[in-house]
Amino acid sequence: MEPVFTSVGVALVTLFDEDGEIDVAATADHAVQLVERGIQGVLVSGSTGEAPALTAEERVLLLEGVRDAVPDHIPVLAGTGAPSARQAAALTLSASEHGADAVLVLSPPRVADPSTYYDIVVRSAGALAVLAYHFPKASEPGISLEVLTKLPVAGIKDSSGDPDRLLAELDWGRPVYTGSSAILSFAGPLGCAGAILSLANVEPEGCIAAFTGDAAAQRRLTAPHQASRVDFPRGLKEMMAARFGTSPVCRMG
Repeated sequence: MEPVFTSVGVALVTLFDEDGEIDVAATADHAVQLVERGIQGVLVSGSTGEAPALTAEERVLLLEGVRDAVPDHIPVLAGTGAPSARQAAALTLSASEHGADAVLVLSPPRVADPSTYYDIVVRSAGALAVLAYHFPKASEPGISLEVLTKLPVAGIKDSSGDPDRLLAELDWGRPVYTGSSAILSFAGPLGCAGAILSLANVEPEGCIAAFTGDAAAQRRLTAPHQASRVDFPRGLKEMMAARFGTSPVCRMG
């Protein structure tokens, strides 16, 4: 299967004003700045974007605002994972109707075999590419390797940071995206299609360099990688505010 994009994409934050209202224009402007620095794909309404705190209407506004702002050749993905297949299918259908180029679907919590969940979501997606999302820290237990082989998806994002698992996923034969900024210099040279990273909101150039196999760039990312995980997403937004002057306001964390 062809990847949705290659190289480094960003798991985009959602920016809010001082009253906690969504700031679509500022979020879209930030996405444009990152693309100008080399980012090749943009994910909206993911875990970094505080998706659980967004309404369905806000998700649409974000998707449309970012899609209109970034160049046409840059894919815009929408996070559409949810606790139930019914919810995820509805979010996926909405994303397909409002300009998404693909969707990223977090596995449901407390479900050991999410095959039926992904079957339902893929049917709702039509021609839209569906990427599965393995992130046990956000939604246990995630997707086992045994289950992954039977999912009708176009690829996977893995944010576990487990290099052994990543090696096994690469043998699966479909596009793999890492979500861990700690193993970029491992993931890129070994054949991952790309990365979808929260840290790319503040360190796009370093993430891109590390993904090419630059070990020194990977080492330089150590401190920002660790700092961005403190009080997430607040710590990440404070780092962004220092570099880009964006709002540090969060709805979560």
